[in-house]
Formats: sequence, C-alpha cells, structure tokens
Amino acid sequence: MTSRNQKPDHKIFGVPQERSGSVLTWNRHSLRASERGYTLVALLAVMTLMTLFALAAAPNILQQAQREREKEAIFRGEEVADAIRIYYGVQARTRGQGEPALPTSIDDLLQGVAIPGRTKKLQVLRASAARDPLSSTGEWKFVRPHSAAMADFVRRVMLYSENLRPTTYDPQLQLQEPFMAPPVLPVGGLQGSISGGDDILDRSTGPFIGVSSRSKKNAVITYYGIDQHNQWVFTPLFR
Repeated sequence: MTSRNQKPDHKIFGVPQERSGSVLTWNRHSLRASERGYTLVALLAVMTLMTLFALAAAPNILQQAQREREKEAIFRGEEVADAIRIYYGVQARTRGQGEPALPTSIDDLLQGVAIPGRTKKLQVLRASAARDPLSSTGEWKFVRPHSAAMADFVRRVMLYSENLRPTTYDPQLQLQEPFMAPPVLPVGGLQGSISGGDDILDRSTGPFIGVSSRSKKNAVITYYGIDQHNQWVFTPLFR
C-alpha cells in the first residue's frame, strides 16, 4: 500500500511512462500544426482583402494620373500658343510685306526669333513645352489657319460661351483674325459639322496658328467644355 503522501506509480495503473510522453509530444505537434494552419488562413484572408482594395483603388489611381497628364498638356499647349503670339508679333514687325509671319515648324519656336539690334535671339518656347504629354509620339499636331479643326474649335467654344465668339486681346492678331479663323454661326448644335480636324488642310505643310493633341482619347477634365484630347486647340487667337 502507498501512503497518502506518496504519489501513485503510473506502472500500477498499466500506463507506461514512455507511452505517456509520446502522446504528449504528438499533442503538442498537432496543436502547433493547427496554429500554423489558422495563421495561414488569416494571412490569405488579409492578402485577399488587400488585393480587393487595390483593385478598387486602381481605376482612381489611373484616372488621377491621366488628370495630371491632361493638366500638363493644357499648360504646355497654352505655352505654345503664347509662343506663337510672340513669334507672330516680332516677325510681323520685322519681315517684309507679304512674307509669312507665322511659324511653320516647332523648331521655329524653339530656335527663337531674331530682334533687330540684338545679337541673341529671343527665346519664346522651352523644350519641354514642345512635347505633347498625351500622345504616344509626343508630337503636337499643327492647326492651320482656316482649317476644319480651327472651325470646329471656334464652334465648340462659342457653344460653351453661349454663342459668344472668342477673340484675342493682342492688337496685331485682332487685325489678322478674320484671315486665320473662319466665321462660324453655331445654330442648332454641332450635328453634321464636326470633322475632328482631320482634313487635307490640317495635314498640309505651311504656317500654323495653333496646336492640338494627337490623342483621340476621352478626357477626364474638360477644356472649354470639350472632353476629347484631339479637339483641344491651343491658339493665341482665343486666349
């Protein structure tokens, strides 16, 4: 017999000490494997939620990126328009009667204009503004005087401003505006009048009075109410 203070021997109950230890070890391994399984499931759940959040945010991120490119395109396009205005003003005063005063290439603006009495040309356009951030080629499309692209732009701006024809505040360009921009009467909307500016005059060589993007994508923001990139015209005639 054993006393009350003595611990019972496991062998008396037919439970060998070694077998009891192996059962305990197996239970510990099983518990750890179960914990690892729960951890993996929780990790997969978190990754799934993060993926769903990323997919939901992706369109907004892409839209914001396009918005920033469009803002940059408008900023650069208006720089080109201002460069054309300065170029025309200088050339109109220094060239002979009948000689073209408008630029014929983007290099004309990048090289600057010579001013009588000065040895250094007046720089009118920075290099980065000579690139279109919206088109794949990076090249602006030239808008010729009296072209369909110019007529369409005037019509759209007039509709945006409640049939008020836009004009320039430059006195030299005001005199030449009738010879550069066709008269437009926007009655009854735009149906049957919009060509997108892809006519023969737009593709010909010669002087240009503005530039537009070659991208035909829909815009996130609008420019004078116009929501398509290639219909934005940046010209000194309407500033």
